[in-house]
Amino acid sequence: MTAPPAFPAPHPSPLDLGGRTALVTGAAGGIGRACALRLAGAGAEVRAVDRDAEGLEALAEEAHGLAGAVEPHVLDLTDLDAAELAAVGTDVLVNNAGLQLVRPIEEFPPDVFHTVLTVMLEAPFRLIRGALPHMYGQGWGRIVNVSSVHGLRASAYKSAYVAAKHGLEGLSKTTALEGAPHGVTSNCVNPAYVRTPLVERQIADQARTHGIPEERVLSEVLLQDSAVKRLIEPEEVAEAVAYLCGPQASFVTGTSLVLDGGWTAH
Repeated sequence: MTAPPAFPAPHPSPLDLGGRTALVTGAAGGIGRACALRLAGAGAEVRAVDRDAEGLEALAEEAHGLAGAVEPHVLDLTDLDAAELAAVGTDVLVNNAGLQLVRPIEEFPPDVFHTVLTVMLEAPFRLIRGALPHMYGQGWGRIVNVSSVHGLRASAYKSAYVAAKHGLEGLSKTTALEGAPHGVTSNCVNPAYVRTPLVERQIADQARTHGIPEERVLSEVLLQDSAVKRLIEPEEVAEAVAYLCGPQASFVTGTSLVLDGGWTAH
């Protein structure tokens, strides 16, 4: 009989990503910023990818003094060839970048639908494609796709976002099946509404679409299906991402870590 695998100690040490390179998309703010800081704090050299050059510079300054470092990488993810190239040589990939527009399908601009799917589904595919050869070569890799409760449930007026997140779930599972023999895990984290600029910008859109005042959007729309009546903080999502990168999660792959305050319990 073969020897059983070595399991982590009952009281595991903090996440140590020293010597690892991580790439985080949408890193200039919100969940991406929190993830970049968390992984840099664990010792990773973080390639912080975003279109927002000023936001990336502020992030890099904030990361001074951490165990790792943040390297700003200004990139528009609609440039798919550049996205794939940016992921070459990474050990940890966090696909986080996203955008949102709230409109009925018959009023949804086709060009925006195309852009959402490009940034939130096709770009993650290209980033994974760029990262896997290095991960396979060393026999270790961690891919974390920041999905959403909308990767598991649909909401009206969000056709592009829901389609992209559902597609990301399938991409993540396929990556997990292919990556398992090579020591690579692939998972989604699925938060409900997070306190980010993306969510804050939705409030006016939701008010207009539903025909209610903005002050009622949070309680009557965003948190309607959540048992826990608050927004999630970006740092809470970053901790879930960190967990999936650690040794305690080496057997966790092809699944979705749901942080939805009880939404999907209905």
